[in-house]
Amino acid sequence: MAWNLQADRPIYTQILEQIQTRIISGCYKPGEKLPSVRELAAEANVNPNTMQKAFAELERSGLISTQRTSGRTVTEDTGMIEQLKNQLAVSQIQSFIEAMQQLGYSKEEIYNLVTNTLKGGNE
Repeated sequence: MAWNLQADRPIYTQILEQIQTRIISGCYKPGEKLPSVRELAAEANVNPNTMQKAFAELERSGLISTQRTSGRTVTEDTGMIEQLKNQLAVSQIQSFIEAMQQLGYSKEEIYNLVTNTLKGGNE
């Protein structure tokens, strides 16, 4: 998964979100050891301090933990991962609804449009 970082938002926040996405999508599995800060920083082409800041936030949230001798690992709490996945999904849905309402769609029209699109319709 490529690191897509834009200059319009703090880099560490984008890294944090992308690591969260990698965890909830199963790219990094529960209990799996994460690559080192230096490895990921080199891969993302960012300063290691920026990557460390994102890791610190992930650790504060409980999504990852540091083991003194074996580095950082993803939490084994699958309930926490599922809860984060649902929170991010709801946030995406809310953003979508707001954007559609700005285009002038009502909630009912949005529902019908999404339903038809999921059924393979083009209207």
